Amino acid sequence: MGALEQLTRKSGVIVGDDVLRLFEYAKQNNFAIPAINVTSSSTVISSLEAARDKNCPIILQLSQGGAAYFAGKGVSNDGQKASIAGGIAAAHYIRSIAPTYGIPVILHTDHCAKKLLPWLDGLLDEDERYFKLHGEPLYSSHMIDLSEEPVDYNIQTTAAYLKRAAPMKQWLEMEIGITGGEEDGVNNESVDNNSLYTQPEDILAIYNTLSPISPYFSIAAGFGNVHGVYKPGNVRLHPELLSKHQAYVKEKIGSAQDKPVFFVFHGGSGSSKAEYKEAIDYGVVKVNVDTDMQYAYLSGVRDFILGKKDYLMAMVGNPDGEDKPNKKFFDPRVWVREGEKSMSKRVQVALEDFNTAGQL
Repeated sequence: MGALEQLTRKSGVIVGDDVLRLFEYAKQNNFAIPAINVTSSSTVISSLEAARDKNCPIILQLSQGGAAYFAGKGVSNDGQKASIAGGIAAAHYIRSIAPTYGIPVILHTDHCAKKLLPWLDGLLDEDERYFKLHGEPLYSSHMIDLSEEPVDYNIQTTAAYLKRAAPMKQWLEMEIGITGGEEDGVNNESVDNNSLYTQPEDILAIYNTLSPISPYFSIAAGFGNVHGVYKPGNVRLHPELLSKHQAYVKEKIGSAQDKPVFFVFHGGSGSSKAEYKEAIDYGVVKVNVDTDMQYAYLSGVRDFILGKKDYLMAMVGNPDGEDKPNKKFFDPRVWVREGEKSMSKRVQVALEDFNTAGQL
């Protein structure tokens, strides 16, 4: 029996109880679902192809910057208008194309810091409009990241957003403990190392505050995570802390479950397979991978451009003859496709590393 048998919707964007069932199945069966940041139809296709070919679910997520890019870099983002419009457009595109690939897809938004809350508010407005028409939100889930704020503010504000999402059975991911490094304009490279490690008391406080509101939430706990890619040895992860958090919450709430908390692994690019496995064993059901995918996409385009350089210097004329046309080389569908193929291969590696492959 696989994950697909747990779901009422077998392909396309899943929501509500299906998201909960999928994450519960992942936690029980020791696998996590990679969350791939997408910025275009091309990166969406790359990710969907990989999951289809590996027979598994996938999470597609948009950051605030990625959503703005989807709308077009030439559009003003005053008041988060471009990020809201791009986020809505991307969601409708993914909803329309995902069923073609025959796999379940979780549609998610990435880090939303305090200064970006108007973006999340705009998307929630659209979620509620979509819910009135279709009985489900536009997005499967959102992520609110107030990890740089005081803990009490973080928890209470997250609770307020979960109360808004709960009637739609919409998932909410939150972060406690700062993820270091830099991503999408948010720079935490100089943060104190102690802030990278979440305390078990904070995990319990989150659980006790959010559980009475809704079961649809997950926690991105800090265990030394850093965004971006760094030299081996420069980042010290301690996934064993997640095990201690699970045990602490289990004891305090008297849970029959050994892993009562759904955890998320941020800053996954560049981590070792052993680190992934250990974190997943302790209840991680989602792993964010972005930087690796960006480089993988570039690699395919770069290798094509360098390999076919003599065919790309003019519209007509190449080593095969001065009158030979080069359209079949400079057509964007050719070299963009090379980026899609290389990114898709890298997504497949993540699906293997996280034990996601074959789980349907």
